[in-house]
Amino acid sequence: MASDSEHLTGLWFDGQKYDRSTIDGNAELKPHLPVFTQTTQWLDSYFGGTDPGFTPPIRVECSDFKKMVTAIMLSIPFGTTSTYARIATEVARRTGRTHMSAQAVGGAVGHNPISLIVPCHRVLASDGGLRGYAGGVDRKEWLLKMEGVNMSGLTTAGDGGERRE
Repeated sequence: MASDSEHLTGLWFDGQKYDRSTIDGNAELKPHLPVFTQTTQWLDSYFGGTDPGFTPPIRVECSDFKKMVTAIMLSIPFGTTSTYARIATEVARRTGRTHMSAQAVGGAVGHNPISLIVPCHRVLASDGGLRGYAGGVDRKEWLLKMEGVNMSGLTTAGDGGERRE
């Protein structure tokens, strides 16, 4: 976990892609911040298999586009999924554009510094593919199953595109 002392600014699986990306050389070890207590409560509830029902205070330092994608991801309910294309359509709607690239959304989703709480694991390819998770596709699949997502029809890039039943 990482914090600016008031907000959660990073939450990663050890060794994941972009691990500790929001921590600079001036970071200090302060394990007893209130935001870390709240985040731990959130994680305990989540890994207990229930929707925590709250979001600890978070801050994502990034472009307005990435902030919008983050806000949309935060609106994906526990136990459900969305797609890069649906998020792109919503970004286009909010910005008054006729089209937004799902690939651009994928880039923003893929650089999410607050894993789990900003639920990038709930974002799928339009064809049901589970690819594209910085924490690893196997972990993404496990998280979705833990949340009770119906996995039939979903695929992983590493399994030759075989359907999960």
